[in-house]
Amino acid sequence: MHQLLIEWLTAFNLPYAPLIAQLAIIGIILVISLIVHALLHHAVLPFLRRYANKSSRQWPKSIIDRNLFSRFALLVQGILLQLQVELFLTGIEPLYSLLMVVSQVWMMIFTLLMFFSLLDVFLELSDKSALANQLPLRGIFQSLKLIAALLITLMIISVLIGKSPLVLLTGLGAMTAVLMLVFKDPILGLVAGIQLSANNMLKLGDWLDMPKYGADGDVIDIGLTTVKVRNWDKTITTIPTYALISDSFKNWRGMSESGGRRIKRSINIDTTSIHFLSDEDIAALKRAQLLTPYLEGKMQEVADYNAQLGCDMSTPLNGRHMTNIGTFRAWLEAWLQAHPQIHKEMTLMVRQLAPGPDGLPVEIYAFTNTTAWLEYEKIQSDIFDHIFAVLPEFGLRVHQTPTGNDMRNMHIAVSDR
Repeated sequence: MHQLLIEWLTAFNLPYAPLIAQLAIIGIILVISLIVHALLHHAVLPFLRRYANKSSRQWPKSIIDRNLFSRFALLVQGILLQLQVELFLTGIEPLYSLLMVVSQVWMMIFTLLMFFSLLDVFLELSDKSALANQLPLRGIFQSLKLIAALLITLMIISVLIGKSPLVLLTGLGAMTAVLMLVFKDPILGLVAGIQLSANNMLKLGDWLDMPKYGADGDVIDIGLTTVKVRNWDKTITTIPTYALISDSFKNWRGMSESGGRRIKRSINIDTTSIHFLSDEDIAALKRAQLLTPYLEGKMQEVADYNAQLGCDMSTPLNGRHMTNIGTFRAWLEAWLQAHPQIHKEMTLMVRQLAPGPDGLPVEIYAFTNTTAWLEYEKIQSDIFDHIFAVLPEFGLRVHQTPTGNDMRNMHIAVSDR
C-alpha cells in the first residue's frame, strides 16, 4: 500500500511523495484506531455496564468494576495496531520497527493489567466461598501479581533493547543478592502464606491473639507482606506475614468451632468461715433439691466409716465430718450441671486451689454452650452473681482486703469503747 501511494502521488508530481505517503498511512492507522476505540469504549462498554447493573448475578458487575473489559479492549487495540503496522508499513524503516516495539509494549502492559483485573474478579467472587476462605487468596494473588509484573518488565526491557530475555536473566544472576534484599519482605511473605495455607494455621475471620504486636481481634486481611487484625477496640494492627511463622500466636478458631467457651475463675473464701456442719445446718441444707441426694449419700458414707472406727464421736478430732466448704462445692457442681447454658459434654469441675493470703480459692472450670462474647460474659456474670449471693446459706464469707471504710468503722468501734 505504501508503494501504491508513492506511485499515485508521483503521478501528480508532488514533492516529498515518500514522506507524504508515510504520513497518510499513519493517519489511516490513527483513524482506524480511533474508530475502534470509540466503538469499544462508547458503544460496547456502556452496553455491558447497563447489562451488569440489571443483572442479579455478581460476576458481570465484578468484571465491569474491576476494569477487565476496558483493559481487554485496550489490548485488542494493541493487537489491531500491530496488524495494521504489519499490513501497511512492512519494509518501511525505522517507522516499522518503532511502531512494532510500541505495539508489543502496549500489548504486554495491558495483558498484565488484564491479568491483575482477572485475579481481582476471582478474589471478589470467592469471598462467599467457604473453600476459598480457608486459603489466604489475597496473599497468593499478590504473589502472582508480583511474579507476573517482574516477567512482563523483563520482557519489555528485552523488547526495548532488542535482546533475548535469556540474556537479561543471565545478567540478573549477578544481582541475585541485591534482588533478595529488595524483595525480602515479599519473598518471606510468600513463603509464610504458603505455610499458613498448607498447615491451615490462619484464615480470614479467625480470632488472633498476638501480644507481641498488640493484636487481639479478628483477621480481616491476609496479604503478601502484611496481615491486618481488627482489634476489639476497633483499632487495626498490621503484622508482617512472616512473623506468624517466626513468632508464636494464639488462634481461637478451635474454641469457636468447638461450640463452648471456657469459664475459669476463682472465688476466694475467707478461711475463718470454714467449719463442720451441725445437725441443724444439715437439716437446713436438705431443703435444697440439688443437695438432697448428695447429703443423704454423704451422711451414710460418713456414718458407715465412723461406725467401723468405733471411736468417740463427741469430739470433732475423731472420725469424719461434713464441712460447709465441701457441701458448697458439691452444691455448686450440681447447680452448674443443671444450668441450661453450661455445655454438658465438656469438662466441668469445681476445685480448690492452694490457699494463700487472699483466702481459699474455689475455682469453677466449665464451658458455656455459646462462644459469642456478649452472651458468654452475661452467663459468667450471672453465675458469679448467684454464687456470691448464696455463700451465706453455707455459712461462708468471701475474703476481701479491708477497705478504707472498714478501717474507719474499726476506729469508730475502738473509740466507742
